[in-house]
Amino acid sequence: MVKPDAALPGRSVALPTAAHHFVNGHALKGPFPDGFSQVQLGMGCFWGAERLFWELPGVWVTAVGYSGGFTPNPTYEEVCSGRTGHAETVLVVFDPNAISLERVLKAFWEGHDPTQGMRQGNDRGTQYRSCVFVDGDTELATVRSSLNAYQEKLRAGGYGEITTEIGAAPEFYYAEDYHQQYLAKNPRGYCGLGGTGVTCPVGVNA
Repeated sequence: MVKPDAALPGRSVALPTAAHHFVNGHALKGPFPDGFSQVQLGMGCFWGAERLFWELPGVWVTAVGYSGGFTPNPTYEEVCSGRTGHAETVLVVFDPNAISLERVLKAFWEGHDPTQGMRQGNDRGTQYRSCVFVDGDTELATVRSSLNAYQEKLRAGGYGEITTEIGAAPEFYYAEDYHQQYLAKNPRGYCGLGGTGVTCPVGVNA
């Protein structure tokens, strides 16, 4: 991981991006409905990851971006250089009365291999690390509880230790427009998702 004092300087102005979600038309940057919750999820390349979440009932809007690093308003090329500290992440805004955080986390854990460190499959680099960023101590406790539950199942399935970074939600920097809802615009585009096949015992199957 790049050190903060060695990270790229970035810029003070946000990158231009779409105003509305390409699939459902909701405002990409809000304002979001009162009472809705947010989580930032990193699980490798964000193209396939975003589609996984926009298809979940109860999810209001999704967006891809960069978070967890040091460079303000980075470009995709800067993030891929490994010199920003950011991960490729998906912002998921959801109605907690329609879908629980546990159900969102179930899709997250099962949708990738969280034991791979700074990579997902053939995608290698700090930007592809597994991470979960949430608001609030209750939400952090929920994430850690789901991690512990999934860790037991992974060990039983022959996998190693989970390397997922968990923390309070940092600033989310929206990615460039062409990345937003990429697989809806490019149905045959690259999707790097690949889970372990191990069921996570939280959410709908608890």
